[in-house]
Amino acid sequence: MAGTIGKIDADFFEEHISATLGADRDSVTVGPQHGIDFGVLAVGDQRIVVATDPVSVLPQLGFARAGTLALHSVLSDVAVSGLSPSFLSINFTLPSEMTDAEFAELWEAMTAECERLGVSVVTGHTSRQDVSFPWIGGATAMGVGSPEHVIRPDGAQPGDRIVLTDGPGIEVAGLFAALAGDRLGVGADVLDRAEARLEETTLVRDALTAASAGPVTAMHDATECGLQGALVEMADVNGLHLAVSRDSLPVQRDVARVCEAVDLDPWKVSSRGTLLITVPETHVRSVVNALEDRDTPVNVIGEVSEGNGVTVDGDRIAHPGTDPAWEAFRSLQ
Repeated sequence: MAGTIGKIDADFFEEHISATLGADRDSVTVGPQHGIDFGVLAVGDQRIVVATDPVSVLPQLGFARAGTLALHSVLSDVAVSGLSPSFLSINFTLPSEMTDAEFAELWEAMTAECERLGVSVVTGHTSRQDVSFPWIGGATAMGVGSPEHVIRPDGAQPGDRIVLTDGPGIEVAGLFAALAGDRLGVGADVLDRAEARLEETTLVRDALTAASAGPVTAMHDATECGLQGALVEMADVNGLHLAVSRDSLPVQRDVARVCEAVDLDPWKVSSRGTLLITVPETHVRSVVNALEDRDTPVNVIGEVSEGNGVTVDGDRIAHPGTDPAWEAFRSLQ
């Protein structure tokens, strides 16, 4: 049976992937699980954090901007471990119509950002094939550090506070504003602010700032299925209950207007760059202050406790399953 567009759901993962993972090696200390961002290898007394993502490039954003955003997609999944992303392996399967000059613009922006972040490209593969934008390859990022510096995805503890940067829906609102703003029927000021939020979808520095200011017990990037999906994933991976107050994280006005124009719930759509953090109560203020010093919007939105699942203002919520934004994008093509 054909599936829906977007990342596969937990049922598909359990049925088709999780039981068949190749050789069983003790050095894999965090392996594949639905709803986590990275895996961890033990090599001697060091840990290597590994994350893989598709390379998604939207030419309408400009190749330099699109390349930087695509790079951060994979680097963010390492950064939420608390380790700096240090190495990159990348595969490009380029559309035949992409010119050499366009690729040069893309690659120069990506490698310039790598240099700024201290990331070395170690290997890759590039070809031209009969493919189409935006999905033009895949990348694997790695970070190396000592075990005590790795923030595991299942490290949350009862009593931790839940901290959120930025807010629901920022990535999808930015993309709709940039790609289909003239069809949304909202004001230019709303579109300009929403599109500017695309620059907020790069959370590497936020994640490393939080980790340094901590201790932090777990972090997660609210990508596909948005904040609602990320909260449920974090609760499931940790086997704990997350209680959240909706009033503690208001949806930004421009995000709300753009999402309303395409009949989307900001809580259920991709919000790459929005970082979920669990922090012991005694260290919340230091983490919040450090993020605010970076001019990152940040709120304490709830608490971790014994139990399971997620409640918002006392009402239990479920994982959206699929991100409705992708179908909405297709309808606007």
